[in-house]
Amino acid sequence: MSDTRQVVTGDIGQRQGFFGTGDVLELRPRTYFLATFANMSAIETDEGLLLVDTSVAQFADGNRRALRKHTAAPLHTIVYTHGHLDHAFGVQPWLDEGNTPRIVGHRNVVRRFRTYARMGGLNEHINSVQFGIEGVAWPKAFFWPDVVYDDALTLRIGGERFELRHGKGETDDATWIWVPERGVLCTGDFWISCAPNCGNPQKVQRYPEEWADVLEEMAAKDAELLLPGHGPPIDGADEVKTALLDAAEYLRIIVEQTKDLLNEGLPHEEVVARVKVPEHLAAKPYLQPVYDRPEFIVRNLIRSLGGWWDGYPADLLPASPVSRATEIANLAGGADKLVERANQLAESDIALACHLAEWAAIADPSNEKAQECVRDLFRKRAEGEISLMGRGIFMHAVREAEKTLAQ
Repeated sequence: MSDTRQVVTGDIGQRQGFFGTGDVLELRPRTYFLATFANMSAIETDEGLLLVDTSVAQFADGNRRALRKHTAAPLHTIVYTHGHLDHAFGVQPWLDEGNTPRIVGHRNVVRRFRTYARMGGLNEHINSVQFGIEGVAWPKAFFWPDVVYDDALTLRIGGERFELRHGKGETDDATWIWVPERGVLCTGDFWISCAPNCGNPQKVQRYPEEWADVLEEMAAKDAELLLPGHGPPIDGADEVKTALLDAAEYLRIIVEQTKDLLNEGLPHEEVVARVKVPEHLAAKPYLQPVYDRPEFIVRNLIRSLGGWWDGYPADLLPASPVSRATEIANLAGGADKLVERANQLAESDIALACHLAEWAAIADPSNEKAQECVRDLFRKRAEGEISLMGRGIFMHAVREAEKTLAQ
């Protein structure tokens, strides 16, 4: 058996495998954890295996073979913690073994799959921006749940209880699993070993307040072992409770500050600028913004509490981006002047410099200096950006500029 003390320390999101290592750990007798993308957990009972998530399709067979080095128990049940591609699309290799498992998920997983079937083009575009994935088709086949539930469901397998609970967090179809006889908590993406993914700039509504509720409910279980959706497991009741409550406090502080500032009638940009995470939480290794950022969470929360208008009257029915950029370039004396100033600001104010570079390229798309400026400044911005989402969007700008220059 592997060492059971997998206490979370260090720069988790970046160094210990947000995207997984491929390792299989037996953290308790017949309780397995596969560090992959996304993580999988397998609990062997006298009646067969319960598999929590199945990872992404591209890794699925390798994950199955890795787990089969530890257990030959037949697959009995698959539980989806939610319907994202990295959690619910690695089923086929298990079926190829001859298993006929039931698949269990929240009722909203079905709705998610139906949306996915209709919005493949959008999701392909999002992946191309966020991860730099090009030419990978969105799936058209789905492994639909056989059993769905609304609020709570208890499964009994091999004489053991598996308590499934629904909550909203990164998604509205999320399930977390409590295994009381083993003291094991399977969190799905309610725990991802870094700042909660609650503000993704390109994706649908997230639920920070409800997420905090779930974290507190999980903390009350006094679990001995936490098996997460991403990153390493947490072993030890004190460590598990502390981590969960820290994350809940992190979200609640962002929620309360955002609500207070919105109540002052401030424009959205002012609200985003003023919300701050306290240092005692910002310093936690498992709350680092290596995937999402607090600013993104605030914007997502604003979207859920109010309308899309940002508070600036000109933005209600704005001029087109091309006409605005062209006018700014004309006032500056041409796109080259914007490029010149952008390069001057590159060291002192990279955010403002990127605005100028973008305006120059929009105003004069054929201007090589403008495209080179976009390429160079957004690459610089990406190199200094801690969040994967931010880097992805900045690098997409780099790739688009490179394509234009190559034409």
